[in-house]
Amino acid sequence: MTVLTVVTGPPGAGKSTWIQGHAKARDIVIDMDLMALAMAGPGADHHDHSETLLKVVHRARFAAIREACQHLDTTDVYLIQTLPSARQRAEYKRLKARIIVVDPGRDIVMQRIEDMRQPGMKAVATKWYRANRGQSRTAMPQATRRW
Repeated sequence: MTVLTVVTGPPGAGKSTWIQGHAKARDIVIDMDLMALAMAGPGADHHDHSETLLKVVHRARFAAIREACQHLDTTDVYLIQTLPSARQRAEYKRLKARIIVVDPGRDIVMQRIEDMRQPGMKAVATKWYRANRGQSRTAMPQATRRW
């Protein structure tokens, strides 16, 4: 049985790393950072992209999600979605998606952003933690949560 797996969590949590440990070579992985890197010129930074590139990547990502969801009968799809909207969560529920929350904890995330990401990502992480305040968590860095 194939499935859509939506991997969520704050920036720097390890969402891409989680997918690397679970996806198979024939699966579809929709990862904004990897898509941007693939569309950027040689030597581009892994996380710092121009506004124009991000606009192109967002449109490509939406098209990739739409198309990939048409093939859930034959292919596992992994999708990174940091902050899914209520509409997106409803769609994932309709598709019977498995939701994986990757969160090693706020202190670790903020340190990773400090060490490896653009400073603006701290605001995104803060927004993620505010949106997920009060959600039940386990002690594990990766916790599955039903929406």
